[in-house]
Amino acid sequence: MADPTSVTPEDEPQRWAERIRAAAAQGQRLRVQGGRTKAFLRTDDSAHATLDTRTWTGIVAHEPTELVVTARAGTPLAELEAALAQHGQYLPFEPPHFGAGATVGGMVAAGLAGPARAAVGGVRDYVLGARLLNGRGQHLTFGGQVMKNVAGYDVSRALAGSRGALGVITEVSLKVLPLPAGEATLRLRLDQASALQRLAHWRGQPLPLNASVWFDDGTGGALWVRLRGAAAAVRAASVRLLADADGEVLPTAAAQTLWPAVREQTLPFFTTPPTPRHDLWRLSLPATTPALHESLPTLVEWLGALRWVWASLEQAETVRAQAAQAGGHAWLWRAAPERTEPLARHSAPPAAMLALQQRVRHAFDPHGVFDTAFWEV
Repeated sequence: MADPTSVTPEDEPQRWAERIRAAAAQGQRLRVQGGRTKAFLRTDDSAHATLDTRTWTGIVAHEPTELVVTARAGTPLAELEAALAQHGQYLPFEPPHFGAGATVGGMVAAGLAGPARAAVGGVRDYVLGARLLNGRGQHLTFGGQVMKNVAGYDVSRALAGSRGALGVITEVSLKVLPLPAGEATLRLRLDQASALQRLAHWRGQPLPLNASVWFDDGTGGALWVRLRGAAAAVRAASVRLLADADGEVLPTAAAQTLWPAVREQTLPFFTTPPTPRHDLWRLSLPATTPALHESLPTLVEWLGALRWVWASLEQAETVRAQAAQAGGHAWLWRAAPERTEPLARHSAPPAAMLALQQRVRHAFDPHGVFDTAFWEV
């Protein structure tokens, strides 16, 4: 193995490959990590050797006219977003950072998207290509830098949400979009049931809906809706929605504070649990699902498809069962401080899906080198 003191940054993937091959030979597990801003999602924090991607940084290529950017895995996410903003471009899926150390590789591996997810798609919808070190230490290339570049399996998109279980993402190419010409945020005075009904109606209309969030702000509940698109379309839609519900246009400064707080979960709803005996659940449901937990503190995103619910320890299985009955699934996002018995973050997938996941993992990592704590929670 090369002497780390003599390795230049350009040699990082080669050095990582050597570490992976050594770990495979020694039966060692490696934990891939970037800025650790999403480490709170782990349930298993047992000691593994870590492979830190933050030494492999830089924007490799950016073609503003082609709406494509390629960056190394350790590149700070804030740095990438700032570079795009200089050209009037952005990542439409609004990935959460959850801290100043968020990296591009961590963004893809976590696969998390922000408020606009239901309207524009998720991380995997914008991944054009990627480079990956697998469990054999092979540096593989998938996809490319154009949308129509699919030959065989679209592995690059499968890496979105893989959480480090398939290998080390070293580089990723992403589709980006121009910043919208028009934008407005409306605050509408509606309770949860009424908000879901209005969203269901508006989703079927030709409206430039981009994001929504409902929660009780102390007034009995309000729905915030963000419109994005052509300036004329946004103005017309604002008039239309305000005719359907009592509300007003939010000042620009207030809107610029609201949506990052939703994305980064810094709203009081997220930061102040009802009691130390309450878990925070993330429920992915069909958008048409009516209000399930009106007696529990709830925040609704993604035009109705994402529900955040605070539930007591005793209500955990009820929340999970109701999500399944509605055709969705529940994720234990943040366990209560007073929870003493471990609880699986996810329900077990169907046997066929579990078998497929295991085959995919074995194909990428036959020696079990990579930590699967994220994958299995």
